[in-house]
Amino acid sequence: MFLLIQHLTVHRLKTHLKSQSSTFYRFTSTMTPAINFKPYLLPQEQQQTDWVADLELDSALQSGMGQDPVKVLVLYGSLRKTSYSRFLAFEFARILDKLGADVKVFDPTGLPVKDDVSQDHPKVQELRALSTWSQAQVWVCPEQHGAITAVFKNQIDWIPLSIGSVRPTQGRTLAVAQVSGGSQSFNTVNTLRLLGRWMRMFTIPNQSSVPKAWTEFDTQGRMKESDLRDRVVDVAEELFRMTLVLRPHGERLVDRYSERKEKLEKGRLLTQQEKEEVKAMAK
Repeated sequence: MFLLIQHLTVHRLKTHLKSQSSTFYRFTSTMTPAINFKPYLLPQEQQQTDWVADLELDSALQSGMGQDPVKVLVLYGSLRKTSYSRFLAFEFARILDKLGADVKVFDPTGLPVKDDVSQDHPKVQELRALSTWSQAQVWVCPEQHGAITAVFKNQIDWIPLSIGSVRPTQGRTLAVAQVSGGSQSFNTVNTLRLLGRWMRMFTIPNQSSVPKAWTEFDTQGRMKESDLRDRVVDVAEELFRMTLVLRPHGERLVDRYSERKEKLEKGRLLTQQEKEEVKAMAK
């Protein structure tokens, strides 16, 4: 029974990916209903005391009025039970949700280590489908030994630059943030920016870095009032606005001469493996 359910899940996600248009941002979501992509939502009794509910975001809210909700994917880079990157990721999600965005969070638990044989794994297909669905992304990662964690890098490694004619990350807006156990550092956000450029994303100028993260969150995983928390709001607000600004111009922003040429000559965009095979045949 488990294998049957797993097979059906993979089949649904594969069908979802195949149905995606190569046109920028023309995506529809057929995610498996059983998966909870909104674990950041608070129970009713906690909503009355939620600091996010009291935020004054009128200017950004007015920017999004009358428009389709911005689709945001949030990734975090830790599997620990007490994960400060997950806590911060959820805070970003709540702020963006208040702004009217449709926010989904990917849980990296169970995602296999990148290899050449697990591309049909349900978690891999889930991650790729979410990235394809998104119009903006938030990457939150802990700093470990002065760099990003393996948990986070593994997620990016599973998202290819192209799946057929679909670009799962190209042209999306991106916000980056990090948490640290020690003093202030920017090693991780700098690395995330490098990854964002490589994935052909528009990374916003603002960013968040939370030092001594264990002192910045309460026992419920909520961020305490501080300048650092205000910066998180600033980053979320900027990502929301930048996505609204860039979204109408998406097709023009990702229209590349080299890709138009390849489509004209080959009829479609080739995978890297196909390109290498063409080169080998030409020798």
